[in-house]
Amino acid sequence: MISSMTGYAARTLDHEYGTLSIELKSVNSRYLDFQFRVCEDLRAIEPALRELFGARLARGKLECRLGFSAASSRVLPTMLNTELLRRLRAFQDEARSELPEAAPLSINDVLRWPGVFADNPLDEEALAAAALTLARGALDDFTASRAREGEKLAAVILERVRRMRELIREVEPRVPAAQAAFSEKLKQRLAEALGLADDERIRQEVAVFAVRIDVAEELARLSTHLDEVERVLKAGGACGKRLDFLMQELNREANTLGSKSVVAEISQTAMDLKLLIEQMREQVQNLE
Repeated sequence: MISSMTGYAARTLDHEYGTLSIELKSVNSRYLDFQFRVCEDLRAIEPALRELFGARLARGKLECRLGFSAASSRVLPTMLNTELLRRLRAFQDEARSELPEAAPLSINDVLRWPGVFADNPLDEEALAAAALTLARGALDDFTASRAREGEKLAAVILERVRRMRELIREVEPRVPAAQAAFSEKLKQRLAEALGLADDERIRQEVAVFAVRIDVAEELARLSTHLDEVERVLKAGGACGKRLDFLMQELNREANTLGSKSVVAEISQTAMDLKLLIEQMREQVQNLE
């Protein structure tokens, strides 16, 4: 399976304590990079999330947003801390016995006193387990979206490979005749310049130049690299770095082909090949 480095997924989960929500999105990166925005109630599970994502992803800059909205039944207090109320009353009675003119505590003073409201404590372990379950489901959606995009990118690359093969097949049979014609023209020019009809020196110069302009090796290496591109795409997995290296090799061979060209047809083919390679390289940059 080929995966893109860009993807998106979002899920929510209703829990007895409230609503959990998670959002995952990623963009291209040379390495695997995480950015977490986790609410305070779930801050402790960040290492577990990092381990979970790291086991499934190889490259890309991933942003994870994990939030928790408490249920309305937990927003409002459910009971008073009666023990604290008894202590406040005892403190008030003791204080007023020493200071009879002091005003008694008002109901507003009492209700605003820290800790006067008691509530059922939040089960952090249960909430963390639910959040991790939610994260696993979102990660499944996320990897599926990256796989769908990766499949489309692979199809685009393979189409460019097919077109490059067509260009190579079209130009390859014409190379010997084009080079022979150019060598003959060069021989005539040298003969005119040196004033000799036939000379060993001329033949040597033409033979050396013929070797320099021979592009058979470049065309063969281009085909070999294209074979490797197809093999890597078929194997799947995290292949972006390998394909990026192959794009560099293809571009190098196309550049050499253009620099050794002595006829317009081969030069145009080299330019067309470089354009297709650049189009593939842009797609490869998105692959994991």
